Amino acid sequence: DIIKYMKKVIIAITAIGFLTACGGGNSSKKVEELEKLRKQQSELNEKIKSLEAEIALTDTSRKDKIKFVAATDMSLKPFTHYIEVQANVEGDEDVVLSAKTPGTVTSVNVKAGDHVTKGQVLATLDDQIMQKAIAEVQNELNLVTTLYNRQKNLWDQQIGSEVQYLEAKTRKEGAEKKLASIQEQWDMTRIKAPFSGTVDNVMIKTGQLVSPQVPAIRVVNLEMLKVKGELPETYIGRVNKNDNALVYFPDLGKEITSKVYYSGNAISNLNRTFNVEVRFGSKENFLRPNMLAVLKIADYNKEKAMSLPVSVVQKGLDGEYVFVAENSGGKTVAKRKTVKSGMTYNGNVEIVEGLNEGDKVITTGYHDLVEGDIIKL
Repeated sequence: DIIKYMKKVIIAITAIGFLTACGGGNSSKKVEELEKLRKQQSELNEKIKSLEAEIALTDTSRKDKIKFVAATDMSLKPFTHYIEVQANVEGDEDVVLSAKTPGTVTSVNVKAGDHVTKGQVLATLDDQIMQKAIAEVQNELNLVTTLYNRQKNLWDQQIGSEVQYLEAKTRKEGAEKKLASIQEQWDMTRIKAPFSGTVDNVMIKTGQLVSPQVPAIRVVNLEMLKVKGELPETYIGRVNKNDNALVYFPDLGKEITSKVYYSGNAISNLNRTFNVEVRFGSKENFLRPNMLAVLKIADYNKEKAMSLPVSVVQKGLDGEYVFVAENSGGKTVAKRKTVKSGMTYNGNVEIVEGLNEGDKVITTGYHDLVEGDIIKL
């Protein structure tokens, strides 16, 4: 009877919808009537499901209609949600060196792959003019130093005037400053390693004319690498320093456990993101600058949680539900349980309400189940 009545309701809804579409007077009343019938239809759907479940439990004709399913025993285990973002490997100490002054390269002392130490000379420029200038100033300094020492000895014996002593001292100090200045200029003809590391690329050769705008040698410290990514500003309150993180390198198929070293506080005006960094030590010797990575930052973690594959949790008019296997009258039957889901990650969803430890949740063969169906695990 309910099914026949429901058919009449559906016909009535269709007719009212047709009349409403055609226009005419009293359209507001027809809309109200349509909404009323839709509500009745929803209530009838629920009654039909309830009757189907009751029939499934009592209908003897269903005894041989056993459905084969698979179930998972619910248990408490850790559940973690990660924020994922594309990132790349960068070096804190990764620089491309250039000459500090224009000149011709006279020697290149390293090649790609060489280990260098801080201050080591990697290449030199023509310094003949500077060497001559240094020699001239050095000779001048030697002379004024000798004169100063003689004048000082006399002054210590109270011989001569103080003015003569001060003039000799001034000439000596002036020559020393002049020599130091020229030596600084000469030092600019040397390309030196600013830190200890590895030569990644040599871009100059002997005889080449270079300037401060010409890239010369790239040096990288592989012991000071980091993975850097940019997160949308919506996550700025959910990511903090020392949060657990995973870094996956798709090209290598490797994943490293780490922690967030830095989480930015400023939002970029260009793309509305903030920076986040994870750092590594020398033990990850397979890392190289500019490698691609997937940075996963844990923003939610629960040590004792129940979770299921997302597809197992179905949605009905009364909310989310799953089917569990229970014993009833000596048979194993499917029972519908209303649940409440939480965070979702990597195809699994946390179940925060509705299930207990030990519940046998049907995870295979649940699509065609009706509450009360006889099942076999």
